[in-house]
Amino acid sequence: MLILVALLSGGMLIWQAKNGGGAQAGLTVADAVQKMNREKAVMVDVRDAAEYAAERIAQSKHVPLAELADKLPQVVKNKKTPVLFICSTGMRSGRAAAVARKMGYEECHNVAGGMRSWKAANMPLQTAKA
Repeated sequence: MLILVALLSGGMLIWQAKNGGGAQAGLTVADAVQKMNREKAVMVDVRDAAEYAAERIAQSKHVPLAELADKLPQVVKNKKTPVLFICSTGMRSGRAAAVARKMGYEECHNVAGGMRSWKAANMPLQTAKA
């Protein structure tokens, strides 16, 4: 029984690593900012329109997850450009990174923890004007 549990656990770890590591896997906020500054990475926000309108990262491009396959090539034309995906918690952006990889983008990253992590790191945001 213990051998079966060990094999199952190992298999799950391998599967998770192969498929992008889950929702919390990805770059830290500090690593994401560094990629934006040093490598001209493009930040793509995959939240819905209302979430994006309420608050967003100034340099980010908005492409809702449901429209990613259609709109990403218009936003990031060069598939060699590093692309950083962000959402509220890292769930949608993790899926977005996987979709972009399948579309042929060479360097796709999920910002771990999403906007929650961005805010926790006291990074700047643009907010809707009241």
